[in-house]
Amino acid sequence: MTTATAELLTVPEVMARLRFGRSKVYDLIRSKRLVSITEGRCRRIPESALHDYIRSRIEEAA
Repeated sequence: MTTATAELLTVPEVMARLRFGRSKVYDLIRSKRLVSITEGRCRRIPESALHDYIRSRIEEAA
């Protein structure tokens, strides 16, 4: 990333970007295919983790 702090996305934001449902995003998090962090009851996904997930899926498909 070009900035010092990574942007943190909410689950609904990730759902919108991937066009996946809520259950699918949480399945990806549970299976450790998508990295997330929690603080209290708030779950956030670093934007870099989303890019890593997409990159890995593209590599798997190739």
